[in-house]
Amino acid sequence: MAGPRELPETASVAHSADGGRLFAPSAARNTDAIVTLAAEVAPSGGQALEIASGTGQHIVALAKALPHLHWQPSEVDPERRASIDNYVAHAQLENLATAVELDATNPGWSATYCGQSFILLVNLLHLISDREARTLISEAAAALAPGGVLMIYGPFMRDTDLTSEGDAAFHASLKEKDPEIGYKSDFDVLDWGQSQWLDYLDMVEMPANNLAILFQKAA
Repeated sequence: MAGPRELPETASVAHSADGGRLFAPSAARNTDAIVTLAAEVAPSGGQALEIASGTGQHIVALAKALPHLHWQPSEVDPERRASIDNYVAHAQLENLATAVELDATNPGWSATYCGQSFILLVNLLHLISDREARTLISEAAAALAPGGVLMIYGPFMRDTDLTSEGDAAFHASLKEKDPEIGYKSDFDVLDWGQSQWLDYLDMVEMPANNLAILFQKAA
């Protein structure tokens, strides 16, 4: 990312909690659905990278539920990396590492994180530009091991349609703050993944009108 983007207050809400941890109500609401789907689609072993791990709530739940994967959280924001590390320390899981600094919208990071069995991205694509989203997907594709799975979760347009009043209002608020960001079309994301030689696996309707878009790298 060229620099921090100006976002509406509703885009990323997190509050201070105990032990230096941050708590995001939206992460608490969607964790169970994300973990359930990840348990169904993730490979049976190897390295797992979460891009933009946020507060750290998701990654702890994932590491507990999928102990056969070794989980690496990442985050560009130092305050959130500190929160992740506090969650990691509290969880004391052998398959969960401390957070690394990673801006996945920058080209070249796949060389450092190659060989991933599973890459997860939650609630980021609508907060970055189309160009940054394409770079992220390209690098994720390169970072996957053969047979590896990419899971992208978040709010999307269905083709070019916003399918609820809440989505339309949120998309408009994002565009007002930064014309380059906003909801991406599910069809565009599908095209971007396939252009990087990823095989389309599935598109799963998730709670609160979200989608999970799943790709796999050829074995």
